[in-house]
Amino acid sequence: MNIKIGISPIAWQNDDLPEMTAGYTMEQCLREAREIGYIGVERGRRMPQDTDGLRKYLEQYDLALCGGWCSGNLLVNDLATERAAIAKQVEQFAALNSPCLVYAECSNTVQGDISIPVNNRPRLSRDEVFAYGRKLSEIAKWMADQGMVLAYHHHMGSFIEAEEEIDWLMESSTPEVTLCFDTGHLLFGGGDVLAVLKRWSDRVHHVHFKDIRPEIVKDVRENNRSFLDAVIAGAFTVPGDGCIDFQAVADHLKKIGYDGWIVVEAEQDPAKAPPYEYSRMGYEEIRKVCAQAGLLITDKP
Repeated sequence: MNIKIGISPIAWQNDDLPEMTAGYTMEQCLREAREIGYIGVERGRRMPQDTDGLRKYLEQYDLALCGGWCSGNLLVNDLATERAAIAKQVEQFAALNSPCLVYAECSNTVQGDISIPVNNRPRLSRDEVFAYGRKLSEIAKWMADQGMVLAYHHHMGSFIEAEEEIDWLMESSTPEVTLCFDTGHLLFGGGDVLAVLKRWSDRVHHVHFKDIRPEIVKDVRENNRSFLDAVIAGAFTVPGDGCIDFQAVADHLKKIGYDGWIVVEAEQDPAKAPPYEYSRMGYEEIRKVCAQAGLLITDKP
């Protein structure tokens, strides 16, 4: 049982709000992440897109590829079209030994539109989510045949946001559909972090440690602000700087024998939260809670 600690480059290089992080480069991100102690990064849009180029880029900083976002369009695509759309990313992630591909449905999400309140996200009925889950299972089975795991990311602004919707997706899909368990998105979405982790322990394949600032989340909800407004205001932060009990999460990961990556993903305004300082804070919090839980940490990529 070994934990690997990784980070998303989004604190230094925000893909949705590039102007907010314009003063930072991806090279600075990778250099500083490794200096802090992280041994892996999720793929960012400003990294090389070709497989050989990405491999060399990561090797230069002694970092592994520990996942990466995939924008799914399965609600509007048939299976063949969706497979073709994501085939190159699946092939690349398999070639680079990524633990998974972090998949989320984006065909109808409002997460990237600053003009739409996150409260106005799309909602599907239980039957509609079940139909989607069955379809997603076929993509996940195909992906497994290519040597890659599909880890579904429940996400603010999407139709899989609330605890009930996560339950529906897991209930309707086969075990090939695993869960990217994200603490921050779960609590922002009104869910019970520990309850969901306990309920779907056997499906958790990838873990995002993301904290929230509850007073900002409350303001976003009450004043109909968008997901991007929430990011700019600082709704998200690193482990140890918000309200989530990460010790309880780490204790349960130990209990279930979790063996994999814990990834910090905490996008916020670097003018308010300097990336190096906050990323180090998150790293130290993870090491602390893992040590207290008895989880062993691997320090080599």
